[in-house]
Amino acid sequence: MLGGADCVASPSSETNAGRAMLGLDPETSGSLGGMAISEAVEDAASHANTNYTLGSVLNHVCLHQSVIGLETLEQLKMAGEETADVVVGCAGGGSNFAGLAFPFMRERLAGRMPDCQFIATEPSACPTLTKGLYAYDFGDVSGYTPIMQMYTLGHGFVPPSIHAGGLRYHGMAPLVSLLHHEGLVDSVSCHQNEVFAAAVAFCRSEGIIVAPESAHAIKTVMDVASECTRTGEAKTIVFNCSGHGNFDLSSYEAYFAGALPDYEYPAELIAASLKDLPAIH
Repeated sequence: MLGGADCVASPSSETNAGRAMLGLDPETSGSLGGMAISEAVEDAASHANTNYTLGSVLNHVCLHQSVIGLETLEQLKMAGEETADVVVGCAGGGSNFAGLAFPFMRERLAGRMPDCQFIATEPSACPTLTKGLYAYDFGDVSGYTPIMQMYTLGHGFVPPSIHAGGLRYHGMAPLVSLLHHEGLVDSVSCHQNEVFAAAVAFCRSEGIIVAPESAHAIKTVMDVASECTRTGEAKTIVFNCSGHGNFDLSSYEAYFAGALPDYEYPAELIAASLKDLPAIH
């Protein structure tokens, strides 16, 4: 709006995909992955002077993001640490997690960090890795994007209106999915109230208000650290503080008001969404 653009909420009545979604459910809350991407791809395809590129999930994005992990390896050396014992990242589409984890995964596969553990943390309301199916699926609800082999909740999945930022995508990056499928990456899911509680504790300790996405990683870091305290182990834990919460203060306000419901996405709804996976022959 500041730049003079018109801002339209998705799903909208301005695209065939949007009209179809509204026809199925006029009250839908929309979805980042399924609905917004479908509309964006359709709009770009209808203008000769416009191209669309996916900014998450795909392999090239994971590669570009890996500069984060490369820099973190150098920062560890500056801090006098040669290895990491645990690498933690929030996981929605997967490129954020991959950006931090992949350079460390290279070290593990090369035998230089053989015991390094990788933990991807996602919302319980959008449990792609923890409850999804490893299968071929579209990246959007209308089937405009390429088919990818990944962990998915089904391209028709509509996430609940939780405060999890970009972690509400139905699929996971193919490269992250493969590593999880091969047992090289672990996954956990968290409810949003415990995630915000971790974010508040982090803020009061470190003076940083983090985005809800980053708070998912912090929750797992605190769990791992607590377990180390219990067992007496000493571990080097690395995580990506990937975003500030300046634009998410209303969600913190809702948390302090006790207005954030915890939501466990029902298995039967996941099963229903997975029935529409594309047939691969």
